[in-house]
Amino acid sequence: MNHYHLREIAKVGTGLVLADIVSVFWFSAVGLLPMSILGVTWTTSMIPEIVIFDLALLLLLIHYGWKMKLPISSPSERTLLNATGIIFLIVALVHFIRITFGLQIILGDFMIPFWFSWIGIIITGYLSYASFHFANMRRR
Repeated sequence: MNHYHLREIAKVGTGLVLADIVSVFWFSAVGLLPMSILGVTWTTSMIPEIVIFDLALLLLLIHYGWKMKLPISSPSERTLLNATGIIFLIVALVHFIRITFGLQIILGDFMIPFWFSWIGIIITGYLSYASFHFANMRRR
């Protein structure tokens, strides 16, 4: 997958994260919280954490989608990509450890299936690889 396709995926992801932020505030404003989705109860006390996570993800996706020029020439962008690659690698390893040791994750009344971790390994592993690849890409 080339960097043009990754940028377009990041732009779509930006829209989805913005929709998530708007929907959280809308659910709170119209009194739909607390609500239970997949066995997890979402309450109004969770809004600050949800918004902080979504804003951090939004900034990362905006940077990937619109600001990042390839190949990377700025040391700060290279550092950001390497840090992002490390975070994605850690998440992939946690999913792998969960599968290896058979650890169960239960959110509310819902038990997360193991196939979810397989998907997590594939997606975060690829994002880690792409981050390291773009961070170390040199101008020809």
